[in-house]
Amino acid sequence: MTAATLKRGARVPKSARARPVRPATMAPVFGKRQVLIALAVVFAIAIAVMIAVRVPQKLWAGFVTWTAANGWEVRHVELTGAREQDRLAIYAAALNGPTNAMLATDLDAVRARLRALPWVADASVQRRLPDTLVIEVTERRPVALWQKNRHLAAIDLSGRVLTAERLERWNDLPILIGPNANARVHEALELLAATPLGRDVMAATLVGGRRWDLHFKSGEVLALPDRPAVARGALTAFAKLDGQGPQRLIGGGFTRFDLRLPGRMTVAGPAVAKTLADAEKARRAAAQASKI
Repeated sequence: MTAATLKRGARVPKSARARPVRPATMAPVFGKRQVLIALAVVFAIAIAVMIAVRVPQKLWAGFVTWTAANGWEVRHVELTGAREQDRLAIYAAALNGPTNAMLATDLDAVRARLRALPWVADASVQRRLPDTLVIEVTERRPVALWQKNRHLAAIDLSGRVLTAERLERWNDLPILIGPNANARVHEALELLAATPLGRDVMAATLVGGRRWDLHFKSGEVLALPDRPAVARGALTAFAKLDGQGPQRLIGGGFTRFDLRLPGRMTVAGPAVAKTLADAEKARRAAAQASKI
């Protein structure tokens, strides 16, 4: 161990001078970008908390209630295009929401409820502020009557049941008979439109879910093949036969024509017996004449 003696007024050696002490850490310095990021994070957290406690929904609900109290409420429905569909059902579908406030009315939901009605094929719904809904409906068109279990109903081209009331308005429409015959309405109408004989058909029965029997207004039944294209061809051939000769096949005393076998027609009815009797009579007359 050594000791050093200093004289009064002498300079302190460099080795003994006190050295400045540097701070262990420096205070962080934030730039403008970091401050903006921090504020954005805080703002996002605040928004998330507000959404979690449903603050925006409550504010919107309060605003909607205020507008409804000040006249922005559905009080009128302007309706066009409804002829068959009951108007009360349309009004009920339009006003079936949780509230009649105009701003809270869900137009897509109203349109969906309208399209669920039997006669409505499509609908448009618009707001006319402050208090009117403007509704335009396009109705379905009946194209046939469907008979199931002895009950009749009007159906459209998709087979949808429209109504079972006041069917006398559509007495000129063809009748489709049998389970699921309504699902084959497009096929049946194409078949009837293939020849002019369609206007003579009163009804068509779906047999076994595979093929059609046509019932003519004069009482005859025509059995057709099960494949639609073959059935149309058979009906066209029958129409040509019906138009040949001095008398038509339809209304000529026959009761049934069967075209299910290719290139062959089987017939039944009083006219068959008469034709056979006339043929036998002609044969005997010819044989008698040959003996003279």
